[in-house]
Amino acid sequence: MRPKELIQEWVSLFNQRNADALAELYHDDAINHQVANEAVMGKAAIKEMFTEEFATAEMTCIVVHLFEDGDWAILEWKDPLGLRGCGFFQVIDGKIKFQRGYWDKLSFLRMQGLPIPTE
Repeated sequence: MRPKELIQEWVSLFNQRNADALAELYHDDAINHQVANEAVMGKAAIKEMFTEEFATAEMTCIVVHLFEDGDWAILEWKDPLGLRGCGFFQVIDGKIKFQRGYWDKLSFLRMQGLPIPTE
């Protein structure tokens, strides 16, 4: 599967809040680094991250732009509350090897009505 096609599937599964199926799109030793948080290492930890996030917040990914260049897919997204972000996905052998995401964590917490850290 090409990177762009894989990320289209990723968006669909994300919007279904399906942590199990999302995790299957990643290599066993994948890295998911949302720059507002510490990097998450490995498929099992990535699955746990999605499970926790889906239990905590209502998240929807609306594709604004989706590009492909070689083994990379670049996703510009927004959500219904107005949050915007960008994700970079390196796809090797049909699975995500590395993901980095950029978004405003403070705005996300406020929009979701979640506690804001004091540090």
